[in-house]
Amino acid sequence: MSALKYWLWLSSMRGMGQHRAAALIDALGSPENVYFAGEDEWRAATELSEQALTGLRDKSTDRAERILELCDRTGTKILTMQDAAYPERLRALHEPPFVLYYKGTLLSFDEEAALGVVGTRSPTPYGQSVALKLSYQLAACGMIIVSGMAKGLDASAHLGALRAGKTTVAVLGCGPDVVYPAENRELYEDIAAAGLILSEYPPGTRGEGSHFPARNRIISGLSLGVLLIEAPPGSGALITAAHALEQGRDVFAVPGSIDSRESAGCHSLIREGAILTTCAEDVCSEYRALFPHKIPQAAPAPPKHMPRVKNAPPKEAEAPKEEVTVVDLTERVKEYEPDRQRILLAIGGSAMSGDEIISVTGLPAPLVLSELTMLELDGIVSQISGRRYVFNL
Repeated sequence: MSALKYWLWLSSMRGMGQHRAAALIDALGSPENVYFAGEDEWRAATELSEQALTGLRDKSTDRAERILELCDRTGTKILTMQDAAYPERLRALHEPPFVLYYKGTLLSFDEEAALGVVGTRSPTPYGQSVALKLSYQLAACGMIIVSGMAKGLDASAHLGALRAGKTTVAVLGCGPDVVYPAENRELYEDIAAAGLILSEYPPGTRGEGSHFPARNRIISGLSLGVLLIEAPPGSGALITAAHALEQGRDVFAVPGSIDSRESAGCHSLIREGAILTTCAEDVCSEYRALFPHKIPQAAPAPPKHMPRVKNAPPKEAEAPKEEVTVVDLTERVKEYEPDRQRILLAIGGSAMSGDEIISVTGLPAPLVLSELTMLELDGIVSQISGRRYVFNL
């Protein structure tokens, strides 16, 4: 723990920068050695600004100790560049994150077929359905979906992976204990329980504008490639693509309508050589030979219908009332298997949560959640605000 204190002392120093901090450690051996070194040794190791020198002269470890306390209080773990579990994919970057804070299950990223999936915060229904479908299929094929948990397509990418029953990684532009945006709280909790929340910012750090472009280099750095689904001009997703290209990663892009501003960035990338992507197999085929034990099978066929993903209503809008509409669905559901019939008849003309459907049908929770995912992908049911399901009558 004492050695960790020096890592946090150096990583939280203003004016230092990841590159200079790494140069100091390379020259002097450890953050603890940096702490006890003199100014001549610092200057000999790397070029330093006056602000960085001022920080190095300050031997107070109060901030580092506060961070340790916050980590303990919030259940946050710490990974430093000296740890064996630190990904070599990140270590090779020009500006690798010096320290990583995480919640959930840490992965051996260098052994994983990880893919960054990113897009606009204001997607079209087409973009949302593509993000959900492709992420579901890619995760089902064994790929790890990495995104930024932003509203819009990032959230859809994480959700697709979770509905496939697979893990997903959220790289945040705030502390790992901070839910941003607040509307993604349930998604955050699901990822923390079944995947990994990762950040280079210590607990309690609020999201700032400069954090998100920096965060994007980690999304691409952890991944073999990055898939863009909708990215209008100026989109942060295009910053992620630029990082990917600088890092030697593959860039995939989904085409959209020729009139769609949201897809303009994707079209530009395709013109410049990005891999045109219309199905999960377009991605899987690039990596199957490298990771045959991770991506052994062909990508699952896409669902018969595009999933219908509805935008959440504005916060001030009144939530839909849950009165049950009397609808005779007996004939409509005859073609389905018995368990699926029970789920659809339970929903009927109302809006019901997954827990309510489980309670009404008496079916096992994993079965109900799996069936709901497939029904949504097939366009038979849709999910509305509050994680409630409606039958598309």
